[in-house]
Amino acid sequence: MTTRNLDALLTPGAIALIGASSRPGSVGQVIAKNLLRGGFRGRIMLVNPHETEVEGQPVVASVSDLPGTPDLAVIATPAATVPGLVAELGARGCRAAVVISAGFEAPGAETELRQAVLDAARPHLMRIVGPNCLGVISPARGINASFAHRMPDAGRIALVAQSGAVAAALIDWAAPHGVGFSHVVTVGDSADVDVGDLLDELALDGETSAILLYLEGVADGRKFMSAARAAARSKPVAVLKSGRSSAGAKAAFSHTGALAGADAVYDAVFRRAGLLRVDTLAELFEAAIAFNAGVRTHGERLAVLTNGGGAGVLSVDALADAGAALAELSPETLAALQAVAPPHWSGRNPVDILGDARPALYGQALDILLAAPEVDAILVLNCPVAVASSLDAAQAVVAAVQTAGRRHKPVLTAWLGEAEATKARARFAAADLPTYDTPEQAVAAFGQLVRARRTNELLVQAPPAATPGRRTDPAEARRIVREALDQGRTVLTDPEARAVLRAYGVPVVQSLSAADPQAAGQAARRLGGQVALKILSRDISHKSDVGGVRLGLSGAAEVELAARDMLARVARDQPQARIDGFVVEPLVVRPEAEELLAGVVRDPTFGALVMVGQGGVAVQVVADRALGLPPLNTVLARDMIARTRVSRLLAGYRNRPAADLDALAGVLVALGELASDLPEVVELDVNPLLCDGRGVLAVDARVAVRRPDASTPRLAILPYPSQLVRTVEVGGERLAIRPIRPTDAPALCAMVDACAPGDVRLRFGGGLRHLTPDLTLRLTQIDYDRHMALVAENGRHEILGVGRLVSDPEGDSAEFALMVRSDRQMHGLGGTLLKAVVDYAAARGISTVWGDVARDNDRMRDLAASLGFTVESGADVARVKMVKRLAA
Repeated sequence: MTTRNLDALLTPGAIALIGASSRPGSVGQVIAKNLLRGGFRGRIMLVNPHETEVEGQPVVASVSDLPGTPDLAVIATPAATVPGLVAELGARGCRAAVVISAGFEAPGAETELRQAVLDAARPHLMRIVGPNCLGVISPARGINASFAHRMPDAGRIALVAQSGAVAAALIDWAAPHGVGFSHVVTVGDSADVDVGDLLDELALDGETSAILLYLEGVADGRKFMSAARAAARSKPVAVLKSGRSSAGAKAAFSHTGALAGADAVYDAVFRRAGLLRVDTLAELFEAAIAFNAGVRTHGERLAVLTNGGGAGVLSVDALADAGAALAELSPETLAALQAVAPPHWSGRNPVDILGDARPALYGQALDILLAAPEVDAILVLNCPVAVASSLDAAQAVVAAVQTAGRRHKPVLTAWLGEAEATKARARFAAADLPTYDTPEQAVAAFGQLVRARRTNELLVQAPPAATPGRRTDPAEARRIVREALDQGRTVLTDPEARAVLRAYGVPVVQSLSAADPQAAGQAARRLGGQVALKILSRDISHKSDVGGVRLGLSGAAEVELAARDMLARVARDQPQARIDGFVVEPLVVRPEAEELLAGVVRDPTFGALVMVGQGGVAVQVVADRALGLPPLNTVLARDMIARTRVSRLLAGYRNRPAADLDALAGVLVALGELASDLPEVVELDVNPLLCDGRGVLAVDARVAVRRPDASTPRLAILPYPSQLVRTVEVGGERLAIRPIRPTDAPALCAMVDACAPGDVRLRFGGGLRHLTPDLTLRLTQIDYDRHMALVAENGRHEILGVGRLVSDPEGDSAEFALMVRSDRQMHGLGGTLLKAVVDYAAARGISTVWGDVARDNDRMRDLAASLGFTVESGADVARVKMVKRLAA
């Protein structure tokens, strides 16, 4: 993960265009025109050996002839020339290049040419966007380094797209809707800079308040997940993912694998990353309108204010699909509305103030709804009528919102029609009020805000690798799996699969194995009562498909006869299957239980995922499932359950009591731990998993295994590193040193508030006195793969100090930061935390730890020096760089 030199891409001081042309309609001519007419205040230099002037500007023949060093180069020349040009530009000190050129996808040339470009850029740490992309646009800086057909307006939304065509369509749509962009970047083939890199850069970009993504695929799951979660913590991110089908399910070993199609995986990924997923370009436009207005919601209760009853009904009809709710207006709110509304108004929500509603009434009613505590957001509708001005009504709405300061509530608008509505929509756009053409579009946008809030709330969950208090035996599970692999098997037997589940605390049906029909009968006699008989074969995954399951058998004779019949049928239907015997188990009778499916599957990009849904023999027909990325905790597991259709049955109905959802969530958490501990398990299928008010019980399980290798996907999210938690004694007080958690935000703010202003300045610089909400999120909701913060916590759960380490993309070096509460300084806590940070860096294989320290921070400089750091002075007169080299 790297943002190195991406500032040269988005905020360059000088730009060179290689391949500028005067030929009308050529890519080189369009880019030159866009660059020169964009309003860029820096230097623009043009290169083409066959031109002397383009657009009235001089052109030099080669990179070596450039009159200055560009920060950013735009290359629009044949693909074969690009590696050499990149090498020349890098040698000149150019830090980033946008490769517009296509031709890298030619058969036999793609890998070789792409690698040649990367090899040419690497020695200079030069970043490459593309090849085969539309380009880069930063409107506020007058940068249009693209062949887009127009320059978009400046705004606070960033657009990152893997398709130039989609980006061009969004640019064209944005202007008439009052939407502007901070940056537009198309990544093309993503030879170097990818979506993850740009998310990291834009997450910290002060000019960007929201991000739109168009994705066709992700190559590095962990990198994307880390960047997406970091971005979503600080600003809303909406994503449109194309390619919603997958043929890979056909060859799946288990029901879990068959149901975990590519689109379902991306659904789980986006949800866990805190991204708002939209399904169409129209929905992406709707999200852009809301983001452009800076709208966020803290609830899902919508009030509708309208002058037309039909429009109000349409909005209510759309609410169910949007996942939102119609607000129930309180008696106080209804009374206030009654005092200003006409005699025959609706008297409820939707608030229909009738077709002849004068503009002032819109403002009065909106004031009341803005003040109503039971209302989270308001949708204002208007239908054109001859007796009242739609534009005046819009102006009244704008005035009411501006007077109220929105009171932290979103206000959305939909002025129906076209001829009468156009001016009103323009007025709303100018006032930064989201406006839509229809009630359905507006309600859909509100639903997006609700979903965005819900997914963002999940970001604070940081599950540990193992749940405290859960009795598990990973070593036993690992022994069973490795023994099977040593025997050359890729599928665990039924008893082995049950033993693995049992090792992770999953309740399973107790069973007996039998080598032949006679032994099966004897096993039934020992168990007593009715039993279930199942074939035991490493070659048969779905036993019921070949008659390998018989239920409700009684006594040894009946079981023995059924076993012989079973052998005969399997021999007929699947003669190649190796038979290892039978499994005999008590017949489970739980009439109020739902049959569920729970399992684990590994995606080649995002690694392990846990699944839950409706089970039974028709599981693939019903196709009811939800996926989640481990590690999980109860909150995340319950969220997965709630996304299934079967959850409505589990909640109880008629005389059937609710199922034990905590027990079910515990199974999902356990499967997540299993997937994290055992990379050898490539698919796991528990079907059926019975769930009722008494708990859960795994009746049948299948497990596929394979030895891990370089192609085995990593977990997309690292679990909370509980192995780093330890207790130390500092100044006679016992303190816990542990990694920071998202829930530490209030304690971290309290620590900074308790510090002297000078100490806060030395740590954060500038005029900061208290942590801002966004900064608090970035400091507490971290990705443990590349960012570690170790806190010192006392018995009262106060944070007394924080040692922080952020590694570079390659993992070679890392920057440290340290802060100790003012009243706890000079007692050895700073040294303890800094040493812990350095020890952690050494354990990760990081070779260099460095810190940017204020020159007047003598105590920090002395402390670092005592631990072996040396000063490497730079050009900055106010700060020094302190460095410690670690042994390899």
